[in-house]
Amino acid sequence: MKSTYDLHDVWGLLFVFSIENTHDVAREEIITSKNVNDDEELRQLFDFLIRPEFLFHSPKEQNLLINTLSYFLENDDSFDGVFLNLDTYFDSDVNDQRRFMRVLLASLVRYQAESQKPDR
Repeated sequence: MKSTYDLHDVWGLLFVFSIENTHDVAREEIITSKNVNDDEELRQLFDFLIRPEFLFHSPKEQNLLINTLSYFLENDDSFDGVFLNLDTYFDSDVNDQRRFMRVLLASLVRYQAESQKPDR
């Protein structure tokens, strides 16, 4: 049975960046301090704000998010459906939405791998 992937799941993960999210001045300052068009600064932003949310999800939900992003990247989606419906605190527009999502996917895979490592 083939899974049905929905970009709304990805939008939900990125809601932490939305101006519709609960008012939090510290979070807003972190978001606006990063250049979302620089891969390293984007990774830092994801590490700080996305990682805790992602790790809160069950392993099954984590896999679904990773597989959803992979699916839409492999099928050359533009991700307009995510970004057009997400008003963010970003200081600038995301110049390359697919690059943004590739950085997000790599970060999610890394978080999942780190969470599965046994404690030493």
